[in-house]
Amino acid sequence: MIRFEFIVDGPPVSQQARNRGKGNRLQAWKNTVRQEAEKYWSSEQKTATGLVMLQITYFYDSDQIDVDNIVKPIQDAIKGLVYVDDNQVSDLLVRKRNLLGNFRIENMTSTLAEGFTRGNEFLYIVVIDAPNQEVII
Repeated sequence: MIRFEFIVDGPPVSQQARNRGKGNRLQAWKNTVRQEAEKYWSSEQKTATGLVMLQITYFYDSDQIDVDNIVKPIQDAIKGLVYVDDNQVSDLLVRKRNLLGNFRIENMTSTLAEGFTRGNEFLYIVVIDAPNQEVII
């Protein structure tokens, strides 16, 4: 089972920024995501060649962004590092949670805990092997 997780200080930049003449801002965000992923990547890890599931949680405190607009830049940024191509992402879970809200974390990892200790908005990104493709829950 592939398990790779990392955090990126937010807020994220929407894929739609490209359409609003903010292409440089979008590329800078992709570069930031890639650099952060590389910090957590170890030399023992191997780039996934099979199907994967991408899980993204955006912990925000003020600005909100539609969850569907944050996925593509992240997928593009980690392509070639975590997986060969983003067409390997067969399953996707994207959510946002208000840092000031009331929620409970189950199975806290040290990486996720690090995100909370930074004291600002962040994204928690996890890549795991895709679930069984023959079963739909």
